[in-house]
Amino acid sequence: MKTETKKYLKWVGILVLGIFLGWVIFGGYSDDHAEHSDVAAGQEQVWTCSMHPQIRQEEPGDCPICGMDLIPLEADEMGDATTGYSMSENAMRLANVETMIVGSRSANREIRLNGKVQIDERNSYSQSTHIPGRIERLNINFTGERVQRGQTLATVYSPEMVTAQEELLQAARIRESQPELFQAAREKLRNWRIGDAQIDRILSNNTPIQRFPITADVAGVVTEKMVNLGDYVERGMPLYQIADLSRVWVLFDLYESDLAAVREGDEIEFRINSLPGETFEGSISFIDPLLGGQTRVATARVEVENKAGRLKPEMFATGIVEAGGTVESPQQLTIPNSAVLWTGKRSVVYVKEQANGRAVFNMREVTLGNSLGNSYVVLDGLEEGEEIVTNGTFTIDAAVQLSGRASMMNPEQAPMSTGHDHGDGTRVMEDHVEVEVGEPVKNELRKVLNKYLELKDALVSDNSALAGEKAKELEKSLSTLTLPSLSTEEKKIYDSFHKEMTTAVKKIIGAGNIEAQREHFIELSTTTIGLVKTFQLSGDGLYVQRCPMANSDRGANWLSRSNEIRNPYFGSSMLTCGEVIETIN
Repeated sequence: MKTETKKYLKWVGILVLGIFLGWVIFGGYSDDHAEHSDVAAGQEQVWTCSMHPQIRQEEPGDCPICGMDLIPLEADEMGDATTGYSMSENAMRLANVETMIVGSRSANREIRLNGKVQIDERNSYSQSTHIPGRIERLNINFTGERVQRGQTLATVYSPEMVTAQEELLQAARIRESQPELFQAAREKLRNWRIGDAQIDRILSNNTPIQRFPITADVAGVVTEKMVNLGDYVERGMPLYQIADLSRVWVLFDLYESDLAAVREGDEIEFRINSLPGETFEGSISFIDPLLGGQTRVATARVEVENKAGRLKPEMFATGIVEAGGTVESPQQLTIPNSAVLWTGKRSVVYVKEQANGRAVFNMREVTLGNSLGNSYVVLDGLEEGEEIVTNGTFTIDAAVQLSGRASMMNPEQAPMSTGHDHGDGTRVMEDHVEVEVGEPVKNELRKVLNKYLELKDALVSDNSALAGEKAKELEKSLSTLTLPSLSTEEKKIYDSFHKEMTTAVKKIIGAGNIEAQREHFIELSTTTIGLVKTFQLSGDGLYVQRCPMANSDRGANWLSRSNEIRNPYFGSSMLTCGEVIETIN
């Protein structure tokens, strides 16, 4: 009994000792933990979905897309990008995002002009006949022949001249008694530009001249022959067009959008296509004050010496003129064209900042000035020294839009919208800007869309060779596409899409395997979705589908005409992985 009591007391003592040691060692933890909990409670906790990171909620629950339980978002993942979009360096490399520091430079820009060599209109002469009659002989029988002043061009038989000479000879017989009649007959021949020496020869020979020569009034090159042998010509009728080509004009087409930037007196450097390797210089001496009603272009004239005759009319020329600079503002803030996203009404760029060691991209609306060829002058919205995205802007904007932040298509920041449900599990997204274009333009753009869908189907079937062929067809479709009816603003919007799509397609063509092709297909799909929404190319309906496991588990979208999932990023290995996230009608 005593032994059992001792054992009992022993165990009680050990228990008491353990409680005491625990209090000594961990006694201060509760206060610190409580303080930490209070701080954590004071912060706003954000919940997200592991499969759909664009979902952000202030309370736990189920993901509205896949139904999985939401998990708390770590603080370092949130950063301070509540309005911006955060990306890691690795994600930026995968998305091919490039940036640059905004700076000022001269606002001069190079404008490329196309034109032709033309005859100087002031040195073009219409050689006419001063004697009516029939062409008995042509000394100049083809265009391009050189003539000298005073050279006989043709010989004319003129019954009227024969009659006038007969009258002169008769008046000469009675000139002593009727000198006025003789002078009148002589003056009649002078009016036909018959010289006194020729008239005296007629009187001395006492025989009328049957055929009279037509001589060149100027020297030059025959540019047009207007009569043939045997033709009857009236007085004043043109026989040849003669031009002096020792000085010519180069007439350049000046488009309406460039009129404000080019002025008379601007220096221009140009090349003649048929004279490779040579460069000519001149200045714009005249700009046509009238625009062509059909072409919408004016003419800029450059006068060029051509004594050697190397420049020939109708030769093609290409010139570069520097324009746009002023003495008052020689330096202006400029950004490249690729940095600008156009919505039809607004121009936006993405500015890169740093937050907690991660890149954060914020959309910024800017006011643009003149176009400088490959760049724009920024009038408002950016400061010198800020860093902006110059490549991959559509990729970033698409990610921002999916995350529910303010984007090009949705300028107002709002929670992630899942659209309205059609009852078949699809949702229709309604927040995007649309550009109204005619059906002919849409039909041309649908040709590009169809090539994209053929490329997608090739990736679905795991056929790398076919995907390469379809990518080349898409590149050709992009390069040959012409949209003449677009306005200036609409064309700027399309050019942004065109540049991004062409870049992505070239990467697909140059990819060595299907994995690389699928990686670049992500960027192509993002841009194509934006093109479809902006220009409203849905037709019978298109579906935006998404695979959450593509793009290294960050997810990637693609377009399909069917709501049935056929995954282009994994092919047969995960053919049905994904879901319809948006219906475009």
